[in-house]
Amino acid sequence: MALRPSILSSRIRAPFALCVRSMGKGDPGSGAGEGGGTGGTIRDAGGSFGKREAAQEEQYFRKVNEENIKKMRETLKEEVSFHEKQIKAHQEAIKRHKKKLDDID
Repeated sequence: MALRPSILSSRIRAPFALCVRSMGKGDPGSGAGEGGGTGGTIRDAGGSFGKREAAQEEQYFRKVNEENIKKMRETLKEEVSFHEKQIKAHQEAIKRHKKKLDDID
């Protein structure tokens, strides 16, 4: 069974954004104006709570990236499977048409 091109193109265009984070100078969470920036009162104060907050934020973004990559891999596997099925269907159709040509001759 062949999918319509509009269905195929919508599957290919699935947006996958990968986050890349970088901080300025200093250690993340070390206070306002440093690598932690003004990410809230805890991060502005700096110290161990600010560093913990920054670490949790980085962990969150790593997790989101891993999930996005996993979804992308699954989508690509589905696409490969779909195209392999299409190839098989087209090869069978070619065989049928060649047989009809031979029957005509």
